[in-house]
Amino acid sequence: MKPAIKTLFFAAVFSLFPLVGCTSKPAASVINEQATLKGQLPYNPLAWKAITSSINQRNATMSTLYGNDLAIVYARGNSGHDYPAGSVLALVTWAQREDPHWFGARIPSAPQSVEFVTIPSTAGAGPVYERYQGSPLTRVTASDGGSTRVEYLTTQRAAVMP
Repeated sequence: MKPAIKTLFFAAVFSLFPLVGCTSKPAASVINEQATLKGQLPYNPLAWKAITSSINQRNATMSTLYGNDLAIVYARGNSGHDYPAGSVLALVTWAQREDPHWFGARIPSAPQSVEFVTIPSTAGAGPVYERYQGSPLTRVTASDGGSTRVEYLTTQRAAVMP
């Protein structure tokens, strides 16, 4: 075959591959709708960046600690737990379920709770703790400072990110 005809032949053959190759079926939804946060929350922590995460095998739950931009900068640059004024942390805890797309994997299911710790801008004011749970998520607890949960959430170390 002449080089020009050979090139046209291969171009024609390769242009048909999308038509005869692997056909794609409409994909099942890959968005985990069960894990969405529904309710009247003061913030949307899923729009923030993650600080760290954990799994509780005994309770079959998984949690992610999120922070607003101010909290993220502090958590990734400091080992202390004196978050600056304006920082907000949110711990989202989900039940776990089997991943239908990956054998043996576990993914979030329904949210169990969302806990917020807000460091107020007012000098001398302690952190504000709020807890939301149920379906839809509803506020069940609010308190100012001194809470063991506030201490637990503010002392979590940031995961090392590449």
